[in-house]
Amino acid sequence: MTESARPAAAGADNAPAPPRAGVLIAVLVVSAFVMILNETILSVALRDLSVDLGVPTTTVQWLTSGFLLTMAVIIPITGFLLERFTPRQVFLASLTLFGTGTLISGLAPGFAVLLAGRVVQACGTAVMIPLLMTSVMRLVPATKRGATMGTISIVIAVAPAVGPTVGGAILSSLGWRWMFWLVLPLAVLALVIGAVWMRLDSETRRVPLDLLSVLLSAVGFGGVLYGLSSIGESADGQSAQAWISVVVGVLSLAAFAVRQVRLQRDDRALLDLRPLTVRSFVVALILTALLFMCLLGASSILLPLYLQTVLGTTTFVSGLAVLPGGLLLGLLGRPVGRLFDRFGARPLVIPGAGAMAVSLCLFATLGEDSSVGAVVGIHVLLMGGLALMMTPLMTESLSSLPDHLYSHGSAILATLQQVAGAFGTAVFVTAASLGTADPSGAPDASGLSIAFLVAAGIGVLAFGTSLFMRRRPQQDAVGATGSGADEAAGEPTRTAG
Repeated sequence: MTESARPAAAGADNAPAPPRAGVLIAVLVVSAFVMILNETILSVALRDLSVDLGVPTTTVQWLTSGFLLTMAVIIPITGFLLERFTPRQVFLASLTLFGTGTLISGLAPGFAVLLAGRVVQACGTAVMIPLLMTSVMRLVPATKRGATMGTISIVIAVAPAVGPTVGGAILSSLGWRWMFWLVLPLAVLALVIGAVWMRLDSETRRVPLDLLSVLLSAVGFGGVLYGLSSIGESADGQSAQAWISVVVGVLSLAAFAVRQVRLQRDDRALLDLRPLTVRSFVVALILTALLFMCLLGASSILLPLYLQTVLGTTTFVSGLAVLPGGLLLGLLGRPVGRLFDRFGARPLVIPGAGAMAVSLCLFATLGEDSSVGAVVGIHVLLMGGLALMMTPLMTESLSSLPDHLYSHGSAILATLQQVAGAFGTAVFVTAASLGTADPSGAPDASGLSIAFLVAAGIGVLAFGTSLFMRRRPQQDAVGATGSGADEAAGEPTRTAG
C-alpha cells in the first residue's frame, strides 16, 4: 500500500458503519447460511444414497467432496468478480445458480445428474463466501470486526456442523430428495429479499479474466482431489493413475502460482498472492486449513459414518448426536468475537487448538462398545475448541491486510477452507477404506479408528502451529508495495449495488 493510501485506509477502519450496514450484512448472512448448509446436509445420507443409487461409498462421497472441490475451483475467480461487478450483481448471480442447482438435484434420476446439480449449487455458494467476508471488512469498523466475524462463523462453521442434523431429521421421515425440495423455497426467498435490499456502494473496474489461470486452477485442484479420492479404490488397480492425478494437480497449482505472481506485476492476476507475504495472514491461513480438514472431514463425514456403521444408530439419531456441538459452536461465535476484539487471537487460538487435538485423539479410541453419550461429549469438546479458533483466525487474517487486498485475501482464505475440507474428506475416507478389514472396502470400526488417528495427528500439528500466533492483531507491511495494486489498470467506477 502506498503512503498516501494509508491514512485513508486507517480512517475507513475507524469510521462508523453505514446506516444500512446491519441490514446488508443480515441479508448476506442468512443467504450464505442456507447455501453453506448444503455442504454437509447429505453426509448422513451417504449410506442410503450408496444403496439407492447403486454406487460405492468412495464414489458417493463425491456428492460432498465434489461440492467442496467445485467451490475451491470457483472461489479464486471471485477476486476478479468482486472487482469487475457490483455486489448486487454478484449476489443475484450467486443465488440464481444455487437455486438452479437445487432444482436439478431434486429432480435427479441418478448419481450423475445429482452430482451435476451439486456442482451448480457449489458454483453459487462459492461466490457468496468472499462477498460476505469482503463486505464485512468494508462495512464494519476495525474495533467491531471480531464480534461481526463471530456472526459469520455461525454461517461458515455452524451451517456445515448442523447439516448432518438437518439431513438426518429429513431423511428419517422423508426421502433424500426432500433435502433439496425444502431448501429450494428458502433460496428463492433469499433471492427476492436480496433483490430488494442488496444495495451497496462499490467501485468496479474493467479487469481481464485470465482463462489460462482458470484452467490451471481447475486442473490443479481437480487433479489433487480426484487422485486422493481414487487412492481408496486401489483394490481395482487404479492406484497408479490416482497418484499420477495428484502429481499433475500439484504441478498445475505450481504453474498457477507462478503465473499469478507474474500477472500481479501488471495488476492482472486472477488471484493476487501478495497476502501470502504477510506473516499474520499466512499463520492464520495454515491453521484455518487444518481446522477445516477436521471440521468437514472428521466431524461431518467420519462421525456420522461411525455412528451409523459401527454403533448402528439411525440417520436421525446420528444427526441429533452432533447437534449439541453444532449449537455450542454457534452460541460461542459472537462472545469469542468480542474476546478477540479485547485480547487478540493468541489467547483464544492456542487453547482452542489444544481442545481440538485432545478431542480427535479421544475419537481415535472409540470402538464398537462405545456409547453415543461418549461421542456427544467428545464432539462438544471438539466444537468448543473450533469455536475458540474460527472467529479469531478469520478476523486476524483479513485484518492484517490493506483494503485493496481484502477481496483477494478473502478469496484465498475461502479457497483454502474448501480445499482443506475436500482434502480432509478424501484423506479420511481413504484412510478408513484402506484400514478396514471388510474385503468390500466399506468402512468398519478398525478403518474408522485409523481415520480418526490420522485426524488426531492433524490436530496435534494445528496445536504446534498455533504457538506462532501473535499476541495482538497487527498490520503487516505487504510485499511488493506500490506494485500496481493501488494503481488500477483503468479508472474505477463507483456504483451503487
